[in-house]
Amino acid sequence: MSQETPTFSPFTQELIRQLRATDQFGNWAKMSDEEVLIKKFVKTKEDLKLIPIIADIDEMLIGEIKMIFKAVALQFERKTGVMCNVVMEMSHEGFGRCIVIAGRIVLVDKYFKDAHRFSFRTLEALYAEGDKYLNKSFEIYEQYKPCKGED
Repeated sequence: MSQETPTFSPFTQELIRQLRATDQFGNWAKMSDEEVLIKKFVKTKEDLKLIPIIADIDEMLIGEIKMIFKAVALQFERKTGVMCNVVMEMSHEGFGRCIVIAGRIVLVDKYFKDAHRFSFRTLEALYAEGDKYLNKSFEIYEQYKPCKGED
């Protein structure tokens, strides 16, 4: 009986690449891609009950949140050839903003409050949100991209 590997969307493939690249000691080498994604981004209601309503956010979680938007930016670059930047500003209390920019065009603009509780309930919700950001970024770019000869 062979195990089939699931077919992931471009966003999900990139997010997995990003996560695997940060595993410098090979702690997740024996875990499946889905297990790593669940460990990093999925929290049940019970998990959230264990996290205080008011708390400081740690740098590792900020990096993991930013990783989602980097995955969107890198896939956008691969498909269009247009370089993107991800800019994230976060207070220690978990209030902040993340934007993905291509030239002068803001492709993604996401505000956060209580980012220390940031998560998805299911993997499918993570996949859908990432795919939504990526698809919307293509639409926005097509609508506002500069004409030839403009900077």
